[in-house]
Amino acid sequence: MAGSVSRSKFDLQVMWNRLISIVEEQGQVLIRTSFSPIVRESGDISAGIFDLKGRMLAQAVTGTPGHVNTMAESVKHFIRAFPLATMREGDAYICNDPWLGTGHLNDFVVTTPVFLRGRLVALFSCTSHLIDIGGTNGPDGTDVFQEGLYIPMLRLIDKGVVNQTLISMLRSNSRLPIDTEGDTYALAACNDIGARRLVGMMEEFCLENLDELAEYILTTSHEAVVREIAALPRGTWTYSMTTDGYDAPIGIRAALTVSGNGISVDFTGTSDAVPFGINVPLTYTTAYTVFGLGCVVSSRIPNNAGSLAPFSVSAPENCILNAQKPLPVQSRHVLGHMLPDMIFGCLSQIVPDKVPAEGAGCLWNIVVNGVRSETNTPFGLSMVVTGGTGGRYTTDGLSATGFPSGVQGTPIEVVEAQTPLLFRRKELLADSGGDGTHRGGLGQVIEIETIEDAPFILSAAFDRIDHPPRGRAGGRPGAAGFLGLSGGTVLSGKGVHRVMPGQKLILKTPGGGGLGDPSKRARDRIEVDLIEDLCSGNGGEGRRKNEIIG
Repeated sequence: MAGSVSRSKFDLQVMWNRLISIVEEQGQVLIRTSFSPIVRESGDISAGIFDLKGRMLAQAVTGTPGHVNTMAESVKHFIRAFPLATMREGDAYICNDPWLGTGHLNDFVVTTPVFLRGRLVALFSCTSHLIDIGGTNGPDGTDVFQEGLYIPMLRLIDKGVVNQTLISMLRSNSRLPIDTEGDTYALAACNDIGARRLVGMMEEFCLENLDELAEYILTTSHEAVVREIAALPRGTWTYSMTTDGYDAPIGIRAALTVSGNGISVDFTGTSDAVPFGINVPLTYTTAYTVFGLGCVVSSRIPNNAGSLAPFSVSAPENCILNAQKPLPVQSRHVLGHMLPDMIFGCLSQIVPDKVPAEGAGCLWNIVVNGVRSETNTPFGLSMVVTGGTGGRYTTDGLSATGFPSGVQGTPIEVVEAQTPLLFRRKELLADSGGDGTHRGGLGQVIEIETIEDAPFILSAAFDRIDHPPRGRAGGRPGAAGFLGLSGGTVLSGKGVHRVMPGQKLILKTPGGGGLGDPSKRARDRIEVDLIEDLCSGNGGEGRRKNEIIG
């Protein structure tokens, strides 16, 4: 049989590259067909192909670590729920269980089996964020059941027939039923495109199965990461961080151990879980921890089951990074997005030239809903807003950049077209990056109001207000975040806030920490700082700061 013919490494590499292009097309189809702006405009997705053992062979370049690296494990759960022998052409399976998928209910994972001439050969899986599936839409729920519709492992499509009972339940439990239904179909459609392209590739290369290709991909990737780890010193390094928390600060502790077998990270000593939805399931903790490791240790190696295998993550049960069901987890990103900085803090002690200072970390997602006064119809939207990243070893941090999530900021025009909100201001925040040899990236200042005679509701889950990003190696901290209203009212970074007509909602996202001694900053960079501050509308303050540094 053609599938039993041994292929050259050249052929296998060509086919590996083809798989990467296939899953990237899969991801782009999901973005183009989704209804939600956070998917369509910001790219909050993942897409990938898996072998019949549930091992991820390739992921789309477009996507977020929280989706990609949780999806990498979730397909194994689908196979347990729907054994390979029971899968049929035209099937698609769905789940949003936080402990089997991406860590909260607003992300759907859809997995689709692929058949070649009647034989199961692979699985495609994808994830995207849905704006509203009922529930609290923020961190205020006291258990997961308050946070929205909980979908166990179910058949979304059974041999080509859509589960209309499930679709009706999705529509009935959402404030935005059309968007929710459309996003669900987009997930299934992108898997179908991936399946079509894979079948075409296998016919082109006369493949009966993916066994040989899978072993080549996973073995090559695993060996490459092991070689990178071998160049690191053996030992254990620790790092700690304090974040704002919900109603009290949260302490995160990490111990990173490099051994001959790989790298392990243990979060013993981290604060216990809390009664509100900033808890993190271990699947999401693992996703962002291994992403942080990959950024430094294996940045040039494709992400798949082989390259992820040398990394392991543990945390005590019921600490805030290993929350157990039914604890609330809606805003798990608040702490989850801090974890790459935890890894960088550990690695800065052994490879200081490869890691940046601390950055803003978690996205400042503006989650709003309300009822239009003119039409009495509901609206809702999640807008991605970003802060600055930390200064880097050779250059400044990035301004207004979603790291580590990779999600792009939502365009103002999209928000104003879909809601009664009006942006009075959205610009870089002068002087918000921490001083250093290499300055931290700038945050943003944003002012929003409603144009209708009705309030809107903000579900806030923001951090770095009381504990701004720290500098490294003599660099200074970035500016703290801020949330408030015009007139001087200061709002809590967590919880539900009502913004009345005539009031402006004011946000200032955190700036990144600086890296290195500020007195060693190059003169030409100080001149650029002054120009940037002038362009940011705060030239006087920026000029005074740079005169001091100079």
